[in-house]
Amino acid sequence: MIRKVVCPLLLTLTLATLTGCSATGFTKDNSVVANAESANSQLSPAEINDPEINQYFQAISQRILVTAKKLDAAGVGPAKHLTENTQWMFSPDIQFHLVNSKTINAFTTGGHHLYIYNGLFQLCKSEDELAAVMAHEYGHVYSRHVQKGTDRSYLQMGAVGAAALGGYAYGGQDSAAQAQQLGGTAAQFLGMGFTRNDENEADKFGFMFYTHAGWDPTHFADFFKRMISMGLDSTPEMMSDHPKLAARVENTNRRVSELSAKAPGWRQPPIADPAKLAHLQQRAQSLSASQPTSESLQKAQTLLASFSSCVSPAEGQPEQQAVRAKMTHKAK
Repeated sequence: MIRKVVCPLLLTLTLATLTGCSATGFTKDNSVVANAESANSQLSPAEINDPEINQYFQAISQRILVTAKKLDAAGVGPAKHLTENTQWMFSPDIQFHLVNSKTINAFTTGGHHLYIYNGLFQLCKSEDELAAVMAHEYGHVYSRHVQKGTDRSYLQMGAVGAAALGGYAYGGQDSAAQAQQLGGTAAQFLGMGFTRNDENEADKFGFMFYTHAGWDPTHFADFFKRMISMGLDSTPEMMSDHPKLAARVENTNRRVSELSAKAPGWRQPPIADPAKLAHLQQRAQSLSASQPTSESLQKAQTLLASFSSCVSPAEGQPEQQAVRAKMTHKAK
């Protein structure tokens, strides 16, 4: 009797998840923008708010956005750019935040907020390296990767439910639990594959924004090379949510070789020369050391450490590993 009740219920939930995703299709932009605003309110205690640093970040951002808008108008981008409203992607509300974290990371929540960790900022040897990372992050926004990722999560939930349903039909609750675990593992690997594609696409469009906005294309992969030299490219690609850094360098070299003959004419001087960049880095380091510790800051740091890195796998990030281990322990 229990089986007759539970199975239809599980089937209903599974089908509702799958059909709900297919019915809505692409997660709405305004929903992602709203969620990004909410996330930023939680992350703000860990942000280093300094007028001089903010002005510099926004100057780089403006060059990227102006370029992206021109390319969008020319029809460059994913297919959705031809059928969906893209004006929100070029809003003056878009902001890059410098956050107080030693983790080598950068990420976006998909709306108007993008984040550069101070640990990454301090490692940049030139503006080219910083601009490449920022252009890559904006590539995720331009390609609506958070929206796509949200859709994938719904599909994965449905796949896990379907696996549990099949297991229950054959062996009851124990088999259902085992099937659900296996289904979750399979869904995770499927998600990793898509995420690697997302990273490749963000590199592709990020490289376009970076080069058309005037930075040196031969330096786009410099930060990847440094990560390789630090031993952060050891995770097998099939076990990671990122393409191998060596592959990203290779893809960049190919893109450089395929550049238009007009590319040299796109070059512009950096916004900050090496001395100015060093000054801003020193200023950020000083501010990060003096930022007061509070419960809200600790919560924000925990949240920051939970985000995957766009430049290196979590295996090489001690801070991320420690936070994830703590979160896993609490969940048990």
